[in-house]
Amino acid sequence: MKPILAITMGDPAGIGPEIIVRALNHCETYEQCRPIVTGDAAIMRQAVQLLGYNLHVNAVNNVADARFQYGTIDVYDLQCVDLSTFEFGKVQPQCGNAAFQYIKKAIELAMAGEVDGTVTAPLNKEALNLAGHHYDGHTEIYATFTHTKKYAMMLADENIRVIHVSTHVPLRKACDLVKKERIIEVTELIHDACLQFGIEHPRIGIAGLNPHSSENGMFGWEEAQEIIPAVEELKARGFDVDGPVPPDSIFAKAKCGKYDGCVAMYHDQGHIPLKVCAFNWNKETGKMESAKGVNITLGLPIIRVSVDHGTAFDVAGKGIASEDAMMLSIDYATRMAKYKKSN
Repeated sequence: MKPILAITMGDPAGIGPEIIVRALNHCETYEQCRPIVTGDAAIMRQAVQLLGYNLHVNAVNNVADARFQYGTIDVYDLQCVDLSTFEFGKVQPQCGNAAFQYIKKAIELAMAGEVDGTVTAPLNKEALNLAGHHYDGHTEIYATFTHTKKYAMMLADENIRVIHVSTHVPLRKACDLVKKERIIEVTELIHDACLQFGIEHPRIGIAGLNPHSSENGMFGWEEAQEIIPAVEELKARGFDVDGPVPPDSIFAKAKCGKYDGCVAMYHDQGHIPLKVCAFNWNKETGKMESAKGVNITLGLPIIRVSVDHGTAFDVAGKGIASEDAMMLSIDYATRMAKYKKSN
């Protein structure tokens, strides 16, 4: 059977509803999975009308009542938004709370085995916190409600797949978090993820922290004391790893297919190269034409894949947002769910 995916609607005031509608307007989406949106049916109907599609929104209170038919968007209707006060493109506490409730419900469904994986549309961190939900973002919400202690963020676009030793911490602290044990941990996670994507023999590149990977100690000590020992232990355990690879060349090599996955030492080291490749800015229109990258949380007991872009309040409600990243997220989640079912 095709896997069932719960797709969270994201912040209702952002582009989440319209990129979901665009993705579910492709018949091939229903050929690979059975999608159900956790959100507000009324907002989804607005998005369908905005885009002018001939799609029916089917509001349900149970996954069992979903139709999973092309032409119908099944919505697990949580009714969180008051339409009389709702506005596109605005930071609103009710929308932050709504986004949180959509995520929480998707996690509950996945933990209960009612869905095979989850895909998340973007939320707004300011709105989330104004609503009283004090999390840095999706990853921390998922870790909390799945009781997961060891997890990591992986970004992907075409040949570039990158996992991070640390993410949302000050850069000064990120250097202190470059530790052998954590490097080994995240390398194991991205190796396992590559297997789930259908890559039989993953080759992993591990970045250095310092310029030129410290040039034999000239520019830092982290490579000698933490990264090289991690690489040596991983090799001894049978992993196909290379490193420490100079940070200014590892992603160029990955883009050309040398590595199936990369280990970045901190947030921006991994995010910047991926977004340079995945995001396309149209100079003539002054707008982002497409943003294809996806964000996958590894180490969870359930599958979570997300678009790697924000709520784009500046274009929300205008019907011009691209569904590229949502389509790619659904594809990754489907592949991971099928692998999980077969193992």
